[in-house]
Amino acid sequence: MSLISWLRWNEAPSRLSSRSPAEMVLETLMMELMGQIREAERQQRERSNVVRKVCTGVDYSWLASTPRPTYDLSPSERLQLEDVCIKIHPSYCGPAILRFRQLLEEQEPEVQEVSRLFRSVLQEVLERMKQEEEAHKLTRQWSLRPRGSLATFKTRARISPFASDIRTISEDVERDTPPPPLRSWSMPEFRAPKAD
Repeated sequence: MSLISWLRWNEAPSRLSSRSPAEMVLETLMMELMGQIREAERQQRERSNVVRKVCTGVDYSWLASTPRPTYDLSPSERLQLEDVCIKIHPSYCGPAILRFRQLLEEQEPEVQEVSRLFRSVLQEVLERMKQEEEAHKLTRQWSLRPRGSLATFKTRARISPFASDIRTISEDVERDTPPPPLRSWSMPEFRAPKAD
């Protein structure tokens, strides 16, 4: 008996290693969508059965067999949704599913509206990913930017708030008037009118 057959348990299955994270996200999100579509169909059937039971007064639900699913995505709609799903980062897959379930619970949509709701959730997630990526890029640029010390800033820019190259009217007026006599700070300044 060889030891090779005993050591095969240590090998990872090749099927799991060949799938990329994007493919796994795609498969998970599409499985969630299809499961929610089936659940919406079931709820819609239950609502119609309750209405029929109220109208007729007879319950034949024990006699009916489980119907096959009637609603399915069109191939073009499925491809469009898959194209959006593959753009979702794996770390956003869980929050996207939670948000989708929350909206389904709040709105209780018809079967045909589930895929539209799913698409809106995916768009929300893509926008959030884009915003967080831009914020991350800005913080990275800010952290990589060379910083100068305060001493080099002082030598580069001398700020003089009272010096200006722009001539103003008040400067001309002040230059032509004689300086006022010295006075004490506690006394108000009174000027006598000049005689012409």
